[in-house]
Amino acid sequence: MPSPTWGNHGPIFKHAGLDVASYRYYDKNTCGFDFQGAMDDIKNIPDKSIILLHACAHNPTGVDPKPEQWKEMSQAIKSKNIFPYFDMAYQGFASSDFDQDAMPIRQFLADGHQIALAQSFAKNMGLYGERAGAFSLTCISKEEAERNMSQIKILIRALYSNPPIHGAKIASTVLTTPDLKTQWIGEVKGMANRIISMRKQLQDNLVQLGSSRNWQHITDQIGMFCFTGLNPQQCEKLTKDFHVYLTKDGRISIAGITTKNVNHLAQGIHECSK
Repeated sequence: MPSPTWGNHGPIFKHAGLDVASYRYYDKNTCGFDFQGAMDDIKNIPDKSIILLHACAHNPTGVDPKPEQWKEMSQAIKSKNIFPYFDMAYQGFASSDFDQDAMPIRQFLADGHQIALAQSFAKNMGLYGERAGAFSLTCISKEEAERNMSQIKILIRALYSNPPIHGAKIASTVLTTPDLKTQWIGEVKGMANRIISMRKQLQDNLVQLGSSRNWQHITDQIGMFCFTGLNPQQCEKLTKDFHVYLTKDGRISIAGITTKNVNHLAQGIHECSK
């Protein structure tokens, strides 16, 4: 798994009986992707392991590899016969382009990987309470697909037997009705672009306030969250003096920033990071 990753990933895989390890991902010095560290660690992963990859809008950092980095990672993973497991919870929310956000998955498939893909419609369809999504496995033949489906049904029977159908019906209707799908894509794009705009406004305000720090990572990162680079002491001061509430690792929700509070947030971050 990447370090860090979504807090539930570790418990899920450990409860499934897997031995869990991490590869380098986030660089605290740059608030960006530790590409060289990730590549070095991938090359040392035992052959035929499983690697967890965030398809877009990495949670919790908001840091994604660039397209050319994804291509190099794909080749390194393939050379070790490692099985890619993609988690895609934010398609459309990252770049505001569904196709662009799917680029890593399509690249891996083009490179000849067989993959597992866990998709969530909780955020991009507003179905959080319905736990709607999809799990996909690519197979090399119809017979292999049938064998895999048989095993998956055995697991499903013991886990939840029959899934809730309401959220899945909504997702299916939206995706198979052209007018609704077009409307949905437009609405997701609007939400994603608002988040991108808030990143830019926060960065611009910090520059205008005369901050001596480089805040480029705010707009380099992507998705709903941002690792600001603030340390625990700065986070505590931001909460105490400016009533801005964030986790001690400096992670904020960009979705919570508005045109009405972005100035206050920038002022607080500036004062706490001097």
